[in-house]
Amino acid sequence: MEQLQDMLTLVSETIWSEYVLIPLLLITGLFLTIRLRLLQFHKLFHALWLALIRRKEHTDVEGDISHYQALSTALAATVGVGNIAGAGLAIGIGGPGALFWMWMTGLVGMATKYSEALLGVKYRQRDSVGKQSGGPMFYLRNGLPGGLGMTLGVLFAVFGAIAAFGIGNGTQANTVSQQLESVWNVPTWVAGVGMVILAGAVIIGGIKSIGRVAAGIVPVMILLYIAITLLVLLVHVGDLPAAFALVFTDAFTGTAPVGGFAGSTVLIAIQMGVARGIFSNESGLGTGAIAAAAAKTDQPVRQAMVSMTQTFIDTLVVVTMTCMVIIVTGVWEVEDAEDGSLLTSQALTEGLSAISPGIAPIGGYAVALAVAVFAFTTILGWSYYGDRCIDFLFGHRGVVPYRVLFVAVIFVGATSELELVWLFSDIANGLMALPNLVGLLLLSPVVVAETKRYFANPDWKNPDVKVVDVRD
Repeated sequence: MEQLQDMLTLVSETIWSEYVLIPLLLITGLFLTIRLRLLQFHKLFHALWLALIRRKEHTDVEGDISHYQALSTALAATVGVGNIAGAGLAIGIGGPGALFWMWMTGLVGMATKYSEALLGVKYRQRDSVGKQSGGPMFYLRNGLPGGLGMTLGVLFAVFGAIAAFGIGNGTQANTVSQQLESVWNVPTWVAGVGMVILAGAVIIGGIKSIGRVAAGIVPVMILLYIAITLLVLLVHVGDLPAAFALVFTDAFTGTAPVGGFAGSTVLIAIQMGVARGIFSNESGLGTGAIAAAAAKTDQPVRQAMVSMTQTFIDTLVVVTMTCMVIIVTGVWEVEDAEDGSLLTSQALTEGLSAISPGIAPIGGYAVALAVAVFAFTTILGWSYYGDRCIDFLFGHRGVVPYRVLFVAVIFVGATSELELVWLFSDIANGLMALPNLVGLLLLSPVVVAETKRYFANPDWKNPDVKVVDVRD
């Protein structure tokens, strides 16, 4: 068993190293950013308006859920432990400069997410029971010629179905049960049974049920978490200029006195920032395209703009709030760097104690609750991703058994040690990204052509006007 663990650790570290997946993800994001002419910057406000204000599409178009519900489902799967524990870990090990590299990852990742969503809607199709199915497995198979596309599509679907049990299920359930036990003394088996009942009631209902629950829970929890972090930042408002300055200087000099761009401390900041940023927003993994494909829309470009706001909200907003709280309170210099959630919890506790010692414990409870709820909603989002991968591989006959097994694994995850599961899921996540990134690079001309055609229409800003059908 120990030899197996060592082998899996080596494979995982190799895939997610600065020599394989991390540069490939960044290069793909930069390439798409350039090809799309910085679209994520000059179309961001319109995209946020569509996603958060408009929130609906035409009623007579194909799709299973509203584009707001599709966005909420994607957020449910990504806003989670990575935004709290992962962001804290990046700052604890990589220093404040890691936040700068998380920003860079998020900014180029918006172009990646846009491209994934556009292709997800463009190449989607109905399954045997009339539900929409889309994602990398479909645009790889249908968009690339010959056996290459089919091979890459099958590989993505296989790795996606496996990863869903790990990073999207067992590890998340374990996180919830551990938080409930440590803070409220809830036995892990009780937490496991509760999650099985709650998640089962949602997952068995499919994407419409998941979309409704995600749209109801995720935005509220994000707003509550932002509110409590914002309260701490307001208390330390005088420290914010110095904190932001530290983020920028530390990104290129490191925290150690020796510093220097070539110094190891800078490399650690880059590695931690990029790796945690990717884990947080999943840009490049292809999962967001699966959620986007379920949206009611006849315009892939319009849904792609909505989808790219997920990366903005996840990394540029939620992760930034977490990291800045840790930096302005100074806990990153004194607390245990190996426990990211502890850093965040301690930062909020100290920040609130500056307002009143009586409310300080709220910080720890808030982090525990946020981690538990975000992890639970991640289970819901990833259940759909795995569901669509199974439908691609085996057809609808495999969907219901997969959902039942997925729900059962929640209890196993809540009550078991999962070190090997973490390793398996990390590897499967990385192996999901590889075929998807190849597909994004090869299909980038399609993304650019569809984008130009959409924005060439003078009425593109009006969502009530049906722009030319870009799927012809």
